[in-house]
Amino acid sequence: MLETSTHLEYRLPAEFRRLFEGKIYKHRDPSQGDFVAMHLFEDLVTIERSSKLIEAAIHRKDRVLNVQNKRRGVAARRGDGTFGEIIPGEAPMTDSGYLVARGPIATVEIGIEVKILAKAMIKQIDRVINDLRNQAAQFKRGGGNPICVALVGINRAESTVGYEGDRPFPTTGKQGFLHPVQEAPEAERRLRADAAPEFDEFLVLRFRATNAPPYPFEWVDYNETRLDYAAALARISARYQQRF
Repeated sequence: MLETSTHLEYRLPAEFRRLFEGKIYKHRDPSQGDFVAMHLFEDLVTIERSSKLIEAAIHRKDRVLNVQNKRRGVAARRGDGTFGEIIPGEAPMTDSGYLVARGPIATVEIGIEVKILAKAMIKQIDRVINDLRNQAAQFKRGGGNPICVALVGINRAESTVGYEGDRPFPTTGKQGFLHPVQEAPEAERRLRADAAPEFDEFLVLRFRATNAPPYPFEWVDYNETRLDYAAALARISARYQQRF
C-alpha cells in the first residue's frame, strides 16, 4: 500500500520503521523498545488534546520521561516508557529535538511496554503474554492509577531471518520454523485474549520485514495503523485529563 498522507505524521511509527528498514533487526537489544516508546510521549504533546499534560510536561516540566525506567523507593521492573512526577529538587533534562524532558520520577502516570514479535511467535507467546501482564501490574505498584499502554509489533512477512550473533536462521515454513505470516493471526488472537484486558490501550502494529538484504519494511495497512495510533493517542490524552 502506498504510504503517503496529507495528515499529521507521527514520530512513533516512523521510529518503529527505522528498527528494520535498511539494516538487520536484532531482537535481543532491549534498548529498542525504550527508544520507540519515548516517541509516544512526543506525539501526545504534539496533538495537544490534554491541557493538563501540556502544562505539566512542557510549561512546568514537573512531569518527565523517566531517565532510568524505575521509580525511587518502589521495587518494580522497568517498563519501556514511564512518565510521571519528577522527584522534588531534581532538575529536568531537555534533549535537542524533543519536547518532553527527562529525569528521575517518584510516580508513574503513564506506563508503556513494547513487544515485537518478528519470528518464532508461538514458541514465545506464553512468555510474551506473561511479560505484558506482569508489566501492567508493575506499573500499578506503589499506588496511583497509571494509564497502562501496550504496543505490540507483529510481523506478517512471507518469510524472515532471525540472527543469533552473526549466524542467520531463515524461516522455512515447516514446523518449528514457520514463516511470520503463518503464525501472526494466532499470536495476535492470543495476545488480545490474554494480555489486552490488563491495559488501558493495547495497540497492535502489523508490519512486514524480511530481515534480509536489502532489509525492506512495509506496513500491512499504513492508513489503518495511523488511524488506530491516532485514536489511541486521543484516548490516552482524555484519560490523562480525567485522572490527573
